[in-house]
Parts: sequence; structure tokens; C-alpha cells
Amino acid sequence: MKPFVVNRHGRMVFPANVLGALDFSVIDTIDQFRAVIGRDFEAKAPTGTDILTHVASGEYRNRFALLRELGQNLYWVNRYTLPMFEKQPTRWRDVPRHRPDLFLPLLTPWEDADRKISAVESAYDALPARWDADAEDRVFALLFDVFRHKRHHATELPPIPPTVAEALARPEALTLVLPRHDPDYRVFTPDEILDANEEVPELEALLRWSMVLHNQYPWERSDGELRPVSTIGDDDFVILYHPRDREVLAFIDRVRAAESDAAPAATRQASVPAFDARPPVRPYPPVRVRETFTVMPKLEALSVVRGEHICSNDDVIRNSSFSWSPMSAAEISAKTGIDQRRYSGRPIEQLALDASLAALTHAGRAPEEIGAVLVATCTSDRLIPSTACWLSGELGMLQTHASVDLVAACAGLPYGLSEAVRLLQEVRRPVLLVCVEKFSDKIGSVRTSRMIFGDGAAAIVVAPAEPGDTGDVQVLQTYASGPGTEVNSIVWPNPEFDNDITVYGPEVKSLVRRYLAQMISELEEQSDPDASDRSLLDSIELIVPHQANKTMIVDLAGKAGLKEEQLYFNIATMGNVSAASIPIALHDAVTDGVITGPTRVFAPGFGAGAVGGYAVLTMDPAIIAPEAGPDGNGTASAMRTSVSTTSEDVRVAFGE
Repeated sequence: MKPFVVNRHGRMVFPANVLGALDFSVIDTIDQFRAVIGRDFEAKAPTGTDILTHVASGEYRNRFALLRELGQNLYWVNRYTLPMFEKQPTRWRDVPRHRPDLFLPLLTPWEDADRKISAVESAYDALPARWDADAEDRVFALLFDVFRHKRHHATELPPIPPTVAEALARPEALTLVLPRHDPDYRVFTPDEILDANEEVPELEALLRWSMVLHNQYPWERSDGELRPVSTIGDDDFVILYHPRDREVLAFIDRVRAAESDAAPAATRQASVPAFDARPPVRPYPPVRVRETFTVMPKLEALSVVRGEHICSNDDVIRNSSFSWSPMSAAEISAKTGIDQRRYSGRPIEQLALDASLAALTHAGRAPEEIGAVLVATCTSDRLIPSTACWLSGELGMLQTHASVDLVAACAGLPYGLSEAVRLLQEVRRPVLLVCVEKFSDKIGSVRTSRMIFGDGAAAIVVAPAEPGDTGDVQVLQTYASGPGTEVNSIVWPNPEFDNDITVYGPEVKSLVRRYLAQMISELEEQSDPDASDRSLLDSIELIVPHQANKTMIVDLAGKAGLKEEQLYFNIATMGNVSAASIPIALHDAVTDGVITGPTRVFAPGFGAGAVGGYAVLTMDPAIIAPEAGPDGNGTASAMRTSVSTTSEDVRVAFGE
């Protein structure tokens, strides 16, 4: 988990975007590590020679453009140390000679350094400010002080430097030596980095970059020189590298074992045969609820809970990672249709609980009346007990017929409604369906995910209709799978991206295109349950799709024959909330006055796992519950305080 924080200025900060830390527990080999470093630190970063070339050709139009590349270059220079090591100036006489967990970098002098340093300084002085000259000067002072005192080149740095013993075996090799060191050398505290504050979002991001990079060199840089290991005096200081944590050291041990061919065969991944994706032997028809079931579903309540923090596009830009290409807040809006998304500091369970209490209250239902609890989510932090079981306990339900989580990602609503309608036939009591997601702490520095995902919850009470009532749900359909590229188009956890949620855009677009075409075809072929002489598609009054990416959905819907005015979006203010996106959008269609009376809605969803599905339902504004505020209007107090388990609890549980 990589949560956001709110700094003392009331602004959101995503520490993972700037600190460069990696989760080494999911990196097994040096090749995997090099691939991550290549993508996150090298792909967008210019070398010193590149910067010199850009200066000479006049490519920099303003100081910001130069500052940005300077920052990316210095992150690249520190591409191995930032995620792996802490640099500690240490008196040579005090350096252990034989410990396997201490490292001494051997370095090569920086070629043409004076020319590159002079070019950057001259270019900065000659360029105009982009936004704020004073702020840009402060950033430049930090970055340039690091750049001008860099003694070594960075192109051929090894991922893992030699140990002290290995360095001593190469007495003519060079390392950085300091004649003196002040242990109180000024570095920025974590709070100072988080509290960095500039009016221009892009400059705030750069300021954080420069503070982190400054901290990578906690010594008087002008004193440093490259000297042969054999010439280091007892009172000289060297820069000793300490692994950041046990996971880093364990990774280094795995690499060393592999290099010595000591890796056990069991750790080597076996190749998995790939099969071509083949269609089913016959299509899966949509479920026509009135013709299939005896107990008709009635929607009694729909409540929503939004993340209490608004994360604007400016906030995203304020937290630009060094691995991102340049992008403005306006460009994010144009690319996705999103201006802001909602984040929550509350646990995902609390969001689900607050939504559930509001829905039950609006429906006039007591917890003991509920026959089953379904939670549709793909971002739950827990496996045992499931969120649905936990929720049942918190609501005081002594027993349900079923309490279970459904992982159907962005098709959570059609999947959840389909299962709720099936359960109604068995329990003949109301079913509580909760769609809830919390993405904000699972995104890390992945820009595509940070741009689109948000946090929120919705709860729906689905009850048996009165005899003779045809209910509110007419047709249900669900799908899953497809070509492997589409099945794995959205992945979490993803070791290749430091276990952050990752979206592969072209593959997502491919699965959405495939499912939308299939859905429209089915609606055209199905008859209206209330008028057999017209198609189900013609009976649709409003389309409320999964709020994935407005630009993409409008484009693909148009190619499928739908008009933009038929579609309702709230993605501009909510972002993509996966399973919760459709029910929250249904709620907002009422509050926005788009739905003013009972309205037949087509609600298609599609997403991770190549899941898809839709519901055709009647949306009555009367089912909308009053929206709870960030404190749940008192509902949060219903959540019992967690108590740690004691040894006595364990004995009691096992009947001792």
C-alpha cells in the first residue's frame, strides 16, 4: 500500500512518486530489476551529453524545460542508489573491511564535465522563466549544486556496487573521497519534502524532486574527489552504501546466488503454454429476468459515499513523478474527461459500512431482514474474513444465507445484480449489494492509473417485489475472458510495476470495443419486455456506462452506433471508481436532474480480467438515499474499534 498524505497546506502528496523506492520482495532477478530501472529511471531521462546537445541546438524554450531534464538526469544518475541504498560518509579507519552487506562504489571520472556544467549554467541564465522566476531559481540552486559537483559518469554504473572487500581487491580503482565531513550537514526532513509548496503545480513537483536529490549527497560536495582506493588515508571519509532494508539485502543475496549458479531449480519460472482464445461452443444469452425467475427484484435504496478528498488534475501534476512525460492538467482532462477524482483516508471497509447503513436506513430495513450480503470490489485489503462477512458482522447480522465478495472489477454492478437476483430466488428476503473501491493507495507512481482511478462506495438494497409487480431489473448479462492480452490489460498487484495497479491502454480499448459491439448486438436482437414489437435497444431511455475514460467511451460508443447525448457521465468529478462507478453515476444522474422519473437505463460495465456485463433496469429517483458526508453523518461511529488478538483469545477460540 502506498497511501497519499495531506500536508500542512491541505494539499495531497503522493510520496511514492518522488522517493524512488521499490518493493524488492517482488523482484527476483537482476534482469527484472534492470527492466524496472530502465523503464522508471532511464526511459525518459537525458544524459549529460543529451542536455549539452539540447542546449547547443536551442531546444529549451524556457528555464522550466531545462530544470525538468536536469532533475530527470540526476534521478537517472541515482537510479540504483535511490531505491537500494543509503549513502553514509564514513571515516576510512572505521569502515568494516569484510562485511558482505556494506558496499563501496567504484567510479569513472565524468568526461567533459566542465563543458557540460558551463553549458547548463549559461543556458539557464539566458533562458526566460516559464512561470515564477524566484521559484525556478530556488529549484535551480538545488539541482545545479548537485549537477556541478558530480564527479563521475553514470552510464556504466553497476546495479550492485562492490563490497568493501571487493573494492580493496582493486587498489587502482577510484572512489569518492572527502577530506572532512560534517555529520550535521543540512538535509531536508521528510515533512519538509511533503510540505513543499508552490502555486504552480509543475514547480511544486520539481521542488520536491530537487529536495530528494539534494538529500542524496549529504556532504560538502565541493570537497569530494575521485581517488584510488589504495591512497585513502585513515582520516579520509568515503561514501559507504548501506542497503535500505532487509528486502534489498535479500534481493542482493538472490542475485549473488544466481551469479554463482546456486539458485535452486524451484525458483526458476517454468514456461506456460499459450492457447489461442476460442469462442464458446454457443453464445451465452442474456438473462431475461421476468422469463427466468419467479421472485422479481425491486430496488429499494441506492446510497453513495465519496472519498472525502478531492484530487484535482493540478494535484496530479503537483505530484509528477520523474518517470512521467510532460503533461498538463488540461491535457489530462482532454485525454480522459476527468477533472478530479475522489480519494479517501478511510479504510475500504469503512466506505462500505457507511454506504450500507445509509441504504438500509433509506429502505427502512433492519439488518436482520437481510438475507445475503454481496460486496463487489477489486481493491479489498483483506481476504479473511471477506469484506462481505466483515460487513455482515459489523451490521449485527447473526446469520446470512450468503456473505461473499465478488471480484469483477469494473463489471461489479452487473455481476453483483445478477448474483443478487439469483439469491432472491432462494432467500426471498432483501439482498444488500455493496460496490466499493479504494484505489488511491494502490497506484504508486503509475501515471495512467493516477490519472483515472478514485475511491468511493455505493450500496443497493435489492428486495423481492410484491406479487404482480414486474420489478425493476429487466435483463442481465455477464461475460469474462478473451485473448490473454485483454485478460491481463489491467493488473494488480503487478511485480513489473512495483506491485502497483497498471493499465495497458490499447488492450483495454480492445476489450471495450469487443464488448460494446456484442452488447449492442444483443440489445438489438432482444425484444422489449413491455412491448414485443420493438427491440430492447429502442426501449432504452438513458445509457449510464462504466465511467472508465470518457474520451474512449464516447469514441467507441459512436462507432457502435450510439450518440453521445444518450450517455450520462459523472467521470469529470469522480474519476473511475471501477465496481462503484455505475451505481454512483446512477445516483448522480438523479441529483443532476437527468433522471426525473422512472427511467429505463442500460448500464454496461467492462474492465480488468476482460470482464464485461450489463443491466437493463428501471431507475426510480425515489430510491436515492440522502448522501452521507465524510463523517458518515454519524454512521462511522457504528464501526467497532479493532482490538488486537491476545494469547487468551487464541486459547478460547480453540476451546482451551
